[in-house]
Amino acid sequence: MEAHKYVWEGAIPLQIHLHESQVTTLPPPPPALILAPRIGYLPLLAPLIKPYFSSTLPPGVDTIWFEYKGLPLKWYIPTGVLFDLLCPEPERPWNITVHFRGYPGNVLIPCEGEDSVKWSFINSLKEAAYIINGNCKNVMNMSQSDQLELWSSVMSGNLEAYQRVSSKLKIATVEDEYTSFYASKSQQGIGETDLAGQVKTGRVAVRLYVWSVSEDFDDLEDMPQPDSWEKISYINRPVEIQKEGKCFTLHDALKVLLPENFPDESLNVKLAAVDFENTLKIPSEDVSSDKVGEEQEQNAYKQVGASCVSGSAEIKLIRIQGIEPKLEIPFSWVVNNLMNPDYFLHICVCVKVPK
Repeated sequence: MEAHKYVWEGAIPLQIHLHESQVTTLPPPPPALILAPRIGYLPLLAPLIKPYFSSTLPPGVDTIWFEYKGLPLKWYIPTGVLFDLLCPEPERPWNITVHFRGYPGNVLIPCEGEDSVKWSFINSLKEAAYIINGNCKNVMNMSQSDQLELWSSVMSGNLEAYQRVSSKLKIATVEDEYTSFYASKSQQGIGETDLAGQVKTGRVAVRLYVWSVSEDFDDLEDMPQPDSWEKISYINRPVEIQKEGKCFTLHDALKVLLPENFPDESLNVKLAAVDFENTLKIPSEDVSSDKVGEEQEQNAYKQVGASCVSGSAEIKLIRIQGIEPKLEIPFSWVVNNLMNPDYFLHICVCVKVPK
């Protein structure tokens, strides 16, 4: 589980600029430099950012929000996922802008600070538990102290504390086909129990972010930037790991996740290859290695017009926790090592579609 540890230690270097409309002093304040945890959320940085810029803010009530190149950033999407999605050519540090006024309620659902982020996380955890176990009773019945400890472990990046509390939820895990496949060990069937008594499952909770482009490009630096969330499909779709005498791979999972885009069996894929062994290394951009639920449900199967195509589509980029994996990688390894604390596997995909 070395990769899982790297995910929890991963951080994105941020250079946060105060929007010029809210600067009331000369000279304007320099940008704030912050390491943002990959598994964290941007509003949780407010206790660090607000004191830094407080002396230059105009009078009024503070409502913090962030943008990147004019695009308001959805606060309930983990910081690492936002970075993977919006920076195909990793920008280090990531230059984003913070606002304390003029909240774009037409684009972002309201955020009332840490409490909103916490309940968004808990709602995601409930949803994942329902997908994986068929019910979310254990999440619903968490004691207040366990709930507090679980959330504190996510905020502080304490993997050991998180594992201690999350194990009580009895959310089933996926059998590690990386070990069983390559070590030629006997594989257990879906729904069986291993020697430690941990229930195994073949169901995986996936959040897929599909960005479709019609322009062709060869280099990531030439990839057109998304300027609207309408151009990104946000899909919640469970994956059932099928065992038919062979390893169920990321390629197999994509065929399940994107049947509209890829109606035939073969995927035309163009990827920057990463050796399987190298996926255990720290991602290059890292320096260490109930309103939300309603909106997520409304967008669960939303498809942007450009994404629903007939004919060939080309995957230009797949990124999970900053890694660009080969499609031959066992999907169980991806799930067990790269999922977020909410038990969702967040996958960013850029697809070139015919004009």
